[in-house]
Amino acid sequence: MHLEFDSCYRAVCSRDPRFDGRFFTAVTTTGIYCRPICPAQTPKATNVRFYACAAAAEAAGFRACRRCRPEASPGSPDWNVRADLVARALRLIAEGVADTGGIGGLARCLAVSPRHLHRELVAEVGAGPLALARTRRAQTARLLIDQTALPLTSVAFTAGFDSIRQFNDTMRASFGCTPTELRRQARPLPAGAGEVVLRLRYRPPFAAEALLAFLGARAIPGVEAVEGGIYRRTLALPRTRGIVSLEPQPKADTVILRLRFDDLTDLPLLVQRSRQLFDLDADPAAIGSLLGADPLLGPLVATQPGLRIPGCMDGFEMAARAILGQQISVAGARTLLAGLVQRLGEPLATPQGALTHWFPTAQAVADGDLQGLGLPRARLASLQALAHAVCAGDLLLDHTADRAATSARLLALPGIGPWTASYIALRALGDPDAFPAADLALRHALERLGRAGDAKSNTALAEAWRPWRGYATLHLWNSLKNGGKS
Repeated sequence: MHLEFDSCYRAVCSRDPRFDGRFFTAVTTTGIYCRPICPAQTPKATNVRFYACAAAAEAAGFRACRRCRPEASPGSPDWNVRADLVARALRLIAEGVADTGGIGGLARCLAVSPRHLHRELVAEVGAGPLALARTRRAQTARLLIDQTALPLTSVAFTAGFDSIRQFNDTMRASFGCTPTELRRQARPLPAGAGEVVLRLRYRPPFAAEALLAFLGARAIPGVEAVEGGIYRRTLALPRTRGIVSLEPQPKADTVILRLRFDDLTDLPLLVQRSRQLFDLDADPAAIGSLLGADPLLGPLVATQPGLRIPGCMDGFEMAARAILGQQISVAGARTLLAGLVQRLGEPLATPQGALTHWFPTAQAVADGDLQGLGLPRARLASLQALAHAVCAGDLLLDHTADRAATSARLLALPGIGPWTASYIALRALGDPDAFPAADLALRHALERLGRAGDAKSNTALAEAWRPWRGYATLHLWNSLKNGGKS
């Protein structure tokens, strides 16, 4: 990733929040690296180095600033746009694959050798996979030390360290002091018994009301709820499950994440999925600059700056939602999903308000009886084909997937066409350029703007909106009173 020195230095001088998380500033005279928004005195240009990621700065011998706390910055949006090897590797590392499967497992997921993967990452971001994974663990641990009252031993293993000694050594190298010394400076957020609370940062502006309205209109009864400006849901992850809630705090440019889980084994993954659900690593300035200059979209962007793409926390759930939502209203899709949850979803031992069930697993859908749910036969066959593909490991439905290959596999399943595949790519795979050209609501929105056309002409029109066609889609959906499809 190329960093242009003069542009980066101007951003540091102005403490421009648009660049927070996109690069890090290292100062040779202090041996410290900072976020572009660090309130410390601006260093001389001759003493500054710029790095694409925190791991690269640490690999060059710099430690994190204790004042601006680089570990709290939003993630770089550049890797979400790209679908190449390096971008996929960074997304896999962010989801903890290097911790659970090692560098060999990470390389196998990408179908390359560990040596080739190391070479590509060093060339692109300035650090290899081991350094990137180590920095991720250190940053997760720092957040838990700062914002929770968890015992340091729990922090170490939750963050992915193999031993307390490794934890202490890494934290000392990354932050210049021990975990115990960091804990003395901590200000944990208020939390109930058995609850963990974290702040998730984002780049403003953030259209929180529009995002919550979209999710609330599509909330699966028993599994999700949006009440009082808070999104809540049940969630099962690979090694644990529990209740999660997300509450935007626009004045502080943060989202408060509250969770109650069986244990904290999957906490780093949960944080990552929460960021994806609310699209917290987006770059609204870059998106708004391109789409806002478009004669058709400009007024829509001006009305709702900071509009985000609602993601998901479970790819199979989102794909099932897309299949059941084909050619019916949002309300109709919710009714079908509610029936599926009641039939095959496991009930909570103790209901939590409107939350009563876990969404059915792919295995439960693959083996379950779906007769009598009001599903057309073809739709039923599509849903079970999807479930079988996920269970067999033939289909990965998250941000780490190969987008092109996954879309091709989806299109090969019975009853899944371009609209469904595009919708899944938009919300489950995190593709910001996904564009469901044949979507009926999209066509209605364009007709209202005087640009009626078929899927082919809509696709041609949207070429000017790349690589943000997904955000253009959300703006067009939101321009309609009832939004888009399911």
